[in-house]
Amino acid sequence: MGLTLQFIPYMEIENLSSIGRIRKLLNAVKEDKIVLLEGRLKKEEETELIKTTMEEINAEFRGIELAVVYPAAHNMVAFKKLKQQFINMLLGDRQGLTIIGPASIVKEIKKDPNKIQLFTTDGRSRPKKAKKKSKG
Repeated sequence: MGLTLQFIPYMEIENLSSIGRIRKLLNAVKEDKIVLLEGRLKKEEETELIKTTMEEINAEFRGIELAVVYPAAHNMVAFKKLKQQFINMLLGDRQGLTIIGPASIVKEIKKDPNKIQLFTTDGRSRPKKAKKKSKG
């Protein structure tokens, strides 16, 4: 089985309602895709995504792993920071990258300033039940 990454540009979700954004992302994850979303959701949308995910957990869907990677603002000079804050104020805070994957595939997402580590597992392989031998 191959691993599918789906990049979703922010432009693809910006005109959707909050619920529309959540549904689009959750539907992709339920298809066993790891979503790379340009930008990030609002805090309320992240909360709603987690809440919706918890309500939909069942035998086939075990939940999500989510991480948001922010650009390294600490290395910017004062003028660049001010310019970036102004752009964020006009366009909404789209800085960063959001990674969402199914918990059945994504075991853990670790971030540090220089890299992202995505630990996966083969969620499809489950231990087989031993067959009972019939006496006779």
